[in-house]
Formats: sequence, structure tokens, C-alpha cells
Amino acid sequence: MKKSLVLAMAMALGVTASAYAANPFSDVPAGHWAYDSINKLAAAGVIEGYGDATFGGDKLMTRYEMAQIVAKAMAKGANVDKLAAEFADELDNLGVRVANLEKKADNVKVTGELRYKYMSKDVDGENGNDSNHENDLRSRIWVTGQVNDDWSYTGMIENTQDFDNNNGEEDTSFARAYVEGKLGGLAVTAGRYNAFLANGNLYDARVDGVEVSYGDKVKLTGFAGKATDAEVANKLGEASSASYGNYAGAELTAAMGNFNFMGGYVNFKDMYKDGWSDDTTDGSYKQIGEGYDNAIWYVGGDYTMGDFVLSGMYLKGDASYKDEDVKDIGSDGWTAGLTYKGAEASEAGSWGLFANYYDQGGMTYVAHTTDANVFADYANDGFKGYGVGANYTFAKNIVGTVVYYDTESKLDSKVDDQRVWADVTFTF
Repeated sequence: MKKSLVLAMAMALGVTASAYAANPFSDVPAGHWAYDSINKLAAAGVIEGYGDATFGGDKLMTRYEMAQIVAKAMAKGANVDKLAAEFADELDNLGVRVANLEKKADNVKVTGELRYKYMSKDVDGENGNDSNHENDLRSRIWVTGQVNDDWSYTGMIENTQDFDNNNGEEDTSFARAYVEGKLGGLAVTAGRYNAFLANGNLYDARVDGVEVSYGDKVKLTGFAGKATDAEVANKLGEASSASYGNYAGAELTAAMGNFNFMGGYVNFKDMYKDGWSDDTTDGSYKQIGEGYDNAIWYVGGDYTMGDFVLSGMYLKGDASYKDEDVKDIGSDGWTAGLTYKGAEASEAGSWGLFANYYDQGGMTYVAHTTDANVFADYANDGFKGYGVGANYTFAKNIVGTVVYYDTESKLDSKVDDQRVWADVTFTF
């Protein structure tokens, strides 16, 4: 290694004459002119020497070996532009290794999201009009880390402050904790993550489960686990804690030019087992217990036309309670949507418009993605209606959204809900 090259690399990393006292290599004595520089580079992981604890300063280096050193220096943030230009071809051939080095240089990342939301609701029913609102602040802190070349970890802590509650009620939870990686040709996600089934028209909520997929443009995904908990209301509007039960299913997706296809099946078992119902002949309450099941099929797709995306989906449910078919809540449904452009958090001034229409029976959804009223009490009513909205990026990483929803119960058309949702989200 030439004297000028060692000094240039050491200066790029900010070496000082007495950076380290330890002697990294047996053939570089303390009085050697390059001792301090080599010591600093070794401590920073830029140079490693040979397996016999020697530096081998009198040996000629290959361009490939030098390119590896340059790549490591770049990963440490060194200003080695001239060296990078000189060894550009070798660095290009080292692409994967360079990427891995950069990941190790910044192995753990912390990001976040702060969202303020206001929603006004105007519910018309048989008992008259009920107008109210929601007003809350949600904070999310994400932590991601690279386990190795093939596996990564993601965790998320969520805090929600309810400003409508006189006691300033707030809730904090460890809402995500999962790993993602590869097993052979399979992509795997396992742990506590968000499941987004049937584009959210069926389920968009937390699960504790595993998801395995194979393929790229045509992809088959299988999944199973425990669905999130929920609040289930009886006919008098009294809420009780319940579970959406266990689930398993599969989904097939295919990308064909401007068209994307999706089809799948999900089977939920033992839903609402901790909830209570007044569906008894004498009007008394009973615990639902295990035995409410729902199997849902769906097929849909979207088509891109320039800045427009047109989407649609059909869903079919088959629910039973203690092996008896559930009736009168609707077993099929469909949705349609149209979007134009869309706000990008990284691009100030970007904006978008969107509209969705829903006509879904009670058996076709479990935890719907829409913020409209879906009348999701025990044994969902089913709902139909629409939502229209817009989003806009005020400044980089500051996005606002406004949506108007108008939906009604499919079991009782006299019960409907109009609401306005507005939020602003800061990401960092």
C-alpha cells in the first residue's frame, strides 16, 4: 500500500495522531510512519489485514481488494469521491456487498408518524338524530433493524390521546412486532403485523400470525393466525370486548400490464366468543361463546389509465353459528373505486382525489378499512353508501386529508350516518 493512499484514506475518516494505542498488526511497529493511520482504519473496520494478524504492507493489492476498502470507507461516511471514481467498475461489480455494508453502517432506523384527526358524525335512526364528534391525536414510533442479509425486524409503539374524554384518556400499545425474510424462494412475514385482506374491504387490522408468499408478478400467498380483538355491541348499544377469532386463507395476485388481479379465500373461526348478545327468545343476554364462523371468498382488480385508477371487487360470505346458517344479514357484496393522482409525502404540492362506493352484506367484512359507519355490531348489519375525498401535501412529510361519507344499514334503511373526516399527518 502506498504512503499517499494510506494517508488519504485516514484523513477522509478524520484520523488524529493518537487515535488508538493498540497495535493492530504485528508487522506495523509503533514507530512506523503509517502506524496511526492504519490503526484508525483497522478500528473503523475499513481494513482487516490477513488471517495471521499481519498487514502485509509490502504486498501489492489487487484492484478488487482496493475496491472493497473503498466500499467500506464509503459505508463509514468517508469522502473518497476520487477513489470511488477510480474504482467505479469494481464497485459496480461489488453492488450487493456494498449495499450490505451500507446497511450495517446504519443497522437500526427510527421513524415516526403524528396524526391529528377530527371527525363529525350525524346519525339518523328510529330514535331520532344523534350528532357527535371524535377528536384525537395518534403517535407512532417505528423501529426497523437488519438481522442479516435476508431477515429484518420491525416494531411499532402506538399512543392515542382521546381529547373528547374528560379524563384525557389515552392508550399506548406495542402494536407491531414482526420479522420479514426469505426461506429459499419463499417470502415470510411472522409476528404482530397489519393484515390487509381483499384491499381492506374484508379486513384491515392487526393480527398475530404468519404470511408466506411465492412469486413476483404472479404471487400466491398463504396466511394464518389470530385476528385482533374488537368491541361488539348488543342491540341496546352496550359494548363488550370480543375477538375476531382465528383465521386462515390464501390469496392469488397477478400483475398484467396496467391491470392487477386479485382473488382469495379467508376462513374465520370462533368469532365474538367473549362478546354478549340479546338474540334470545326471552330477551335475556347470553355469552356468545365459541362457534360463530365465517368463510369469505373475493375476487377483484384495478386498471390504471394514466393518472386514474379504476377498481372493483366482489365478495361472498358464508357464516354459521353453532353449525346453523346465519341468515338475514346479507351474504354477498361489491365495491367500486376511482382515484386521481394522490398526495405524496415527499413531494410538496402533490394532491389527489378519490371516490368509493360500497354495497356489502354483513357476511362480507370483518374489520373494514373505511372510516365510514359500517354498522359492525355483533352479526354485522351490512352497509351501503359512498365516500369522496381529497388529499394534499402542504410541505414535505405533511399531508392533509378530508373525506365525506354517507352510509346506511342494509338491515334498516331508516338508519344512516353522514360524517366528515379530516386529518393532518406528519411523518419523520
